[in-house]
Amino acid sequence: MTPPIAVASRNFGDVAAATAGADPARIAFIDLGEGDAAPRPWTYGALHGAAGAVARALRARGARRGDRVAILGANSAEYYAVFLGAMRAGLVAVPVNWKLAPATIAHVLRDSGASLVFADAERRHAGGDLPVLELEGVRAPRAGAEPEPFESVAAGRDELAMILYTSGSTGVPKGVPLAHHGQLWAIEHRLAGTPGVERHRLLVAAPFFHMNALCVTAVALCGGASVALLPRFTAAAYVEAIGRHRCTWLTAVPTMIAMAARESEALARTDLSSVERVAMGSAPLGQALVDRVKALFPGALVGNGYGTTETGPVAFGPHPRGVPRPDIALGYPAEGVDVRLVDGDDTDADEGVLQLRTPALMPGYLNLPAKTAQVMTADGYYVTGDVMRRDADGFYHFVGRADDMFVCGGENIYPGEVEAMLERHPEIRQACVVPVPDELKGAKPVAFVVPVAGTAPSPQSIREWALAHGPAYQHPRHVELVPELPLAGTGKIDRAALAARAVAALAEAAGVVA
Repeated sequence: MTPPIAVASRNFGDVAAATAGADPARIAFIDLGEGDAAPRPWTYGALHGAAGAVARALRARGARRGDRVAILGANSAEYYAVFLGAMRAGLVAVPVNWKLAPATIAHVLRDSGASLVFADAERRHAGGDLPVLELEGVRAPRAGAEPEPFESVAAGRDELAMILYTSGSTGVPKGVPLAHHGQLWAIEHRLAGTPGVERHRLLVAAPFFHMNALCVTAVALCGGASVALLPRFTAAAYVEAIGRHRCTWLTAVPTMIAMAARESEALARTDLSSVERVAMGSAPLGQALVDRVKALFPGALVGNGYGTTETGPVAFGPHPRGVPRPDIALGYPAEGVDVRLVDGDDTDADEGVLQLRTPALMPGYLNLPAKTAQVMTADGYYVTGDVMRRDADGFYHFVGRADDMFVCGGENIYPGEVEAMLERHPEIRQACVVPVPDELKGAKPVAFVVPVAGTAPSPQSIREWALAHGPAYQHPRHVELVPELPLAGTGKIDRAALAARAVAALAEAAGVVA
């Protein structure tokens, strides 16, 4: 089966249409549901029919082209049918982070201009005064029944497909409007670099309100693959799903994979031999986790991806001359993507803040012209805030977030560099470094460390390791061993929570920690 890369309508809502037309009985989703719920298979024909039914229903309610439709719910096949159906009708889909505080959800609904909300039963009261339609009410056509046809809107080049919201980790979430054309470019680019997509079974547990899950699912559906879909991530369920559904392609934020890798009992009873690809992204990746993943899935292709909501999920790829990519490198600039590293006035630095210009670039943050001006250059580049290093072969490596950088005794510290150094310790599986205020130094690093199962390194031994393997100013002044690192709503490490915990720990240990 040749992956149906071209979407004739140029409407993102039609990413599954070609497969549905060619092979409607092919499995699109295996919806794994909550708890002990039986898995529910959805064929491509069913998904296509349900998306069309959603589009017709929205039009019948009087929705007009460009209206915004919010979606609040755990991952489900119905959720994705609404996501596709809204766009097919010419509306703008707005996936909402249901983990946010109620006041913040209310802000997102107001800011996006949503006119109605699709919500699952658990969140049906979160829509405030807006009309709320139940996700559970979305129905696929009966098996063998011909779905009523719906002709998707032929989207214009700059017509909006969706509005995604940033995590809000540095303030109120910002709306990122994204056009059909740019997002289809990203999907087609990803498909071209993933041969044989149609024979894969992808496992998705990251939330659909995040670019990572939305994009990789669209890639799989556009290419004719099947998707095993968890409503939310738990490490044990993730591992179990790999074996039970013979998943060949895993995708997740690195912290999710790290948590799954600690499920020793579940891993021991699970056949993992089906896994051929492990794609991690949306957060920094360390060598220790890469090594662990390679040990768990020998022979699997392990990838380290990079993308931003603002510029789309494509920035880097393979080297044009076939040079092997270092394990934790992000890759070589992808075709069609303009990349530069900026260090002060130097716009061709080998280390600096990454700036990107892609066909999927947002037009600007929704309702935030001043914030847009802060991150968009006059010549159309998005300033990512990520500090990168370019090696001699042209591969890019993540150094740290510019806004995570802090100064300790006059020295710049990027937490990502310290974490990478700590994770080379043979008894450390994962590390997170945060700053705490210090009257003398300005700030000093504190480390939270997840040890390798069966080991118990002492905080003092970890500090000594850091002093032996990095500059003295980088070594963590306080180390706390934890069973796991807390996650924010998008599956990334919740650094704010750890920073608050570090301040409390140092206050308690005042006079003991140097």
